Amino acid sequence: LISSATKSLRMETEILEKKLQDAQMKLAEKDGDKEKEIQSLKRLISDLEFQLTMEKSNNESFLDKLRKEIKHKSDELEKLTQERTQLIHSLSQVQEENSLLQDTVRRECEERFELTAALGRAREQVLELRRLSGTLP
Repeated sequence: LISSATKSLRMETEILEKKLQDAQMKLAEKDGDKEKEIQSLKRLISDLEFQLTMEKSNNESFLDKLRKEIKHKSDELEKLTQERTQLIHSLSQVQEENSLLQDTVRRECEERFELTAALGRAREQVLELRRLSGTLP
């Protein structure tokens, strides 16, 4: 009976040891798979961090270009605004000068009209004098 029980316990022990070995092998495989997955995830994280760094660098470069372009456009706008102000000032001076010239031309036309009228009256007087002098002895 003892021999049979011992034999039975040994067989059960061998079965349990085999199950333990199988479980340990499966656990080792799972650990290996997890280690591979961890390494894969670490590579992925490393790649993503590199991409993020590159994107940041590209964005900073792009922002620098935009800042320079904005500065250039701002300088251009300021220059054009100054030119516009100068042109407005010049236009104002030209308009004032034009107004003065128009006024001068108007006065000279009035004077010419008056002189023409006076010349016409003088001619009439000369003709009248000639006619009168022709009738005098």
